[in-house]
Amino acid sequence: MKHPLIGICRHRLATDGQGVTTLVAFHGCPLRCKYCLNSQCLQAEGVWQWMDVEEILDEVMVDDLYFKATGGGVSFGGGEPLLRSDGIVDFCKLCPKEWHICVETSLNVERCHLEAVAPYIYHYYIDVKDMNHDIYRPYTKRSNRRVINNLRWLASHVDPDKVTIRLPHIPDYNTLQDIERSQQQLEEMGFKDFDRFEYITPNAG
Repeated sequence: MKHPLIGICRHRLATDGQGVTTLVAFHGCPLRCKYCLNSQCLQAEGVWQWMDVEEILDEVMVDDLYFKATGGGVSFGGGEPLLRSDGIVDFCKLCPKEWHICVETSLNVERCHLEAVAPYIYHYYIDVKDMNHDIYRPYTKRSNRRVINNLRWLASHVDPDKVTIRLPHIPDYNTLQDIERSQQQLEEMGFKDFDRFEYITPNAG
């Protein structure tokens, strides 16, 4: 089965955890964020290439030595990579066991996708946007009910050291006080690693 990609980015450092990593970015996302930085993932003409799991593995295998020497590996992003959970699982079954597999996700997917990949993921980078539904929905045009339910599942099934929660300040949508409230809720769930930052808004307006 071939999967739509928006790109493969090699030799990433200090972006997706330790070591040298390659980002495999899938096309498609359930969200419609105002300040989407990868808007090509939403456009029919935004597909860079269709590849099956074996082709993706062949493409990234060129950096096998870098991955093994530095403790790096492959990070799946997008778009929303968990929409392609079947492909991620198949890839993980084929790739060298020494590779660390990470995923960058909004968690706004059905639980089955998260449960499918969980045995294979070394680290999760989760962009929750904001925990407040009244902020999240206007910004993403979607409910965050699935996000919160998936966070609760993750908190009870995965070591919190394997999870980084990204808490952005989203201009015109949330405040520093909102971010503090989101972090407090997440800490109460058991999460402890947070990446707080300012959204870049090139297409604002």
